[in-house]
Amino acid sequence: MMQLVVATKNKKKLSEIKDILKGVNLELLSLDAYKNVPPVIENGKTFKENAVKKAVKLARFTGQLCLGEDSGLCVDVLGGAPGIYSARFSGKDKNDAKNNFKLLGLLKGLPALKRKAHYVCAVALADQNGLIGVVEGSCSGLIAFEPKGSAGFGYDPLFYIPKFKKTFAQLGEKIKHRMSHRFYALKKARRIIEKCIEKQVGN
Repeated sequence: MMQLVVATKNKKKLSEIKDILKGVNLELLSLDAYKNVPPVIENGKTFKENAVKKAVKLARFTGQLCLGEDSGLCVDVLGGAPGIYSARFSGKDKNDAKNNFKLLGLLKGLPALKRKAHYVCAVALADQNGLIGVVEGSCSGLIAFEPKGSAGFGYDPLFYIPKFKKTFAQLGEKIKHRMSHRFYALKKARRIIEKCIEKQVGN
């Protein structure tokens, strides 16, 4: 069975990726399976650039097919912020709760129509020979007036989907994992992964 190393130590993110890629003949590993993993400086100007940096550097390190992912929240009225800085939006001592609190503060007093936002996810695949492909997915919604729900992570308690009248954190994994930015990006990446598996089998 082919191994795919996911360039993350985020257990919730890994679990989500495993669920979305269910059915692909793969053994998914996280960076926790390796010692002395080299750091990747995420200084790209786009989600795609950061995803590629992760995939290429860590594929070279592990010698395996590697999936690099970068994602974040873009709020229209904030000019696309927090964007690529989503995970570290609240500064040095950042965490999900502080990031959400800062975002709510910046949007204080704004009506629903001015709280439009979208999640973006970029997924890059690389092996020890270099980059194989990079794809992107997105999902649109609104920023709620207060956090609601306990599922998910990141900005999920604030990311409101008008169709369901619930946040991602209220919807839970079953629905979220079939409509999220990560789902759409991994749906495209899945085709690339399956071609890699076919190539390995052919050899």
